[in-house]
Amino acid sequence: MGRLEGRTVDPAALEMLKHAEEQGLETAWDRCRAQEPLCGFGNLGVCCRICLQGPCRIDPFGEGATRGICGAQDYSIVARNLIRSIAGGTAAHSDHGRHVALTLLAHLDGHAPDYRIADPAKAEAVARRIGLDPAGKTPQEITREVTLAALRDFSRLEEEPCTWVTSTVTPGMTEKFEECAIMPSNINGAIAEVMHRSTMGVDADPVNLIFGGLKSALADYAGCHLSTDLTDILFGTPRPVRSYANLGVIDPEKVNITVHGHIPLLSEIVVDVAREMEDEARAAGAAGINVVGICCTANEVLMRKGIPLATNFIAQELAIMTGAVDAIIVDLQCIMPALKTLCECFHTRLITTIPFSKIPGAYHVDFREEKAKESARRIVKLAIEAYRERDPAKVHVPQVKNEVVAGFSLEAMLEIFASVNREKPIRALVDAIEEGEIRGIALFAGCTNTKARHDDGHLTIARELARNDVFIVATGCAAGAMAKAGYMTSGAVKEFAGPGLTRFLERLGKASGFEGGLPLAFHMGSCVDNSRPVDLAVLIAKEMGSDVADIPFVATAPEAMHEKAVSIGAWAVTLGFPTHVGVIPPVYGSSLVTEVVTKIAEDVFGGYFILETDPLKAAQKLIEALNYRNWRRKYSRASLDEAMVAE
Repeated sequence: MGRLEGRTVDPAALEMLKHAEEQGLETAWDRCRAQEPLCGFGNLGVCCRICLQGPCRIDPFGEGATRGICGAQDYSIVARNLIRSIAGGTAAHSDHGRHVALTLLAHLDGHAPDYRIADPAKAEAVARRIGLDPAGKTPQEITREVTLAALRDFSRLEEEPCTWVTSTVTPGMTEKFEECAIMPSNINGAIAEVMHRSTMGVDADPVNLIFGGLKSALADYAGCHLSTDLTDILFGTPRPVRSYANLGVIDPEKVNITVHGHIPLLSEIVVDVAREMEDEARAAGAAGINVVGICCTANEVLMRKGIPLATNFIAQELAIMTGAVDAIIVDLQCIMPALKTLCECFHTRLITTIPFSKIPGAYHVDFREEKAKESARRIVKLAIEAYRERDPAKVHVPQVKNEVVAGFSLEAMLEIFASVNREKPIRALVDAIEEGEIRGIALFAGCTNTKARHDDGHLTIARELARNDVFIVATGCAAGAMAKAGYMTSGAVKEFAGPGLTRFLERLGKASGFEGGLPLAFHMGSCVDNSRPVDLAVLIAKEMGSDVADIPFVATAPEAMHEKAVSIGAWAVTLGFPTHVGVIPPVYGSSLVTEVVTKIAEDVFGGYFILETDPLKAAQKLIEALNYRNWRRKYSRASLDEAMVAE
């Protein structure tokens, strides 16, 4: 394997990496190599820089310092660093949700006229789920009540549990969270508590620290769930849509606008405005306007508007290197500051849009919800101006793209399942599990990371699980990896699925009349949408008469990178999922903390971390976890049947 081939399995990304090398352009992979060797203390999580006495470094091999200046031992330092990552992820997801909630409220108050309530049925469904009575109320009144309830989950002062936790998990989970004292009463408070308890001179007990981190993780789950709910109300609950993915979606004949980040409040409007401004683009000599996406903003507009997905996180620079991207619009999260340096090598306009997320030297269009379309028009005009400066000699677009079928919200999936069982749609999936047709369900989530071969972990594990009849759902950059590789098509079913999974998907596709057949992997949304797979798991658990910790459902983040991945992984384990992470988090500096997250967590919550960098080994461990849960469920059922016969 060549040096560049060792970086990625994506043929479009590989072509662009070779092009970058020829042109002398720097990428994240180059900067990663420049960092080597990485700090061993940081990798193990035993470097503490929380107070100004240090930084302190603990030698896990006993040849150097065994305690920090304050006396903190390795397990305290590792646990503090870990839960601060969880708090960072919680802050990111919750701020996303708060932004959406405040935009909805502004619209309802008449201050954001460019938006509308796209899915009043979802508003009513959420209202009923959280205990509100929508009878006799207008969609606006229902949406207001739901939005205010969401905002209360951020800042209530009463010692009441978060609504978006208790209303979405099983009673058994709620009881467990209360018993372990990790049920959050509000999102902001959970984040603040982690930051306080992990400062110098407060909590030094590693188990107590980790449980505090899990409280923040559940707050993250609440923030994710309410964000998904409110975004569906505002822009519509996704339904299946066909599009394309990979760098070949960039069109050299058109003005190419790339939306990048995570919050769809501006990108949705940009898509609409771009369609209105086609004539201006043609007047500039272009064939029209082509909007494409990167990262989770891409997933948002793909699901709802069919906008093509260009690439995922680690390859974001490669889109600019095509020389055909006229503007890249960024909002929040996973945006490399290096984009600005690269844009200077081309004609591309880098446009930041959020007041607290700026990049030196970039254009800034201050996005305001009350003037959303006006902001979008300014951005599209900048892109058209940039197109006039494009140098055709620098254009190099890989002719690589694959069809993708996306937009599988839980509601959309249940509609498909209903074609098999109208009375109880979820029985279509449960029956397939109980009859052994499929082994279980796997959620693919998380990022891409230079520490791993780009996209390889996602695709390798997906192939192995599909071959072993595992039903696959995906979110975030994991979904992007599969979309780019063509795994979200019916053709991938024929190529990779085992006999049981093939029969299941073909039966569903035929019964529902799904045009072209169902895909191998179901695209369920952006990283903030990981609550959708949880809702699926909760439905399965209730139908099976058990809890999530007992059903054959696993999660995997083969190339985790962001603090958001840490917080998602933490609540996935807390909710009861065996959760694989393919990039080792900084916990190995303490055997005690490692033991807690990989073994003790299972005793308490049923979920646990599987830390494995080899994708093939990881796939086998996930299959073993599914097998064990299926065996345990059948054994428990057999014991119950024997007891009933004896009576």
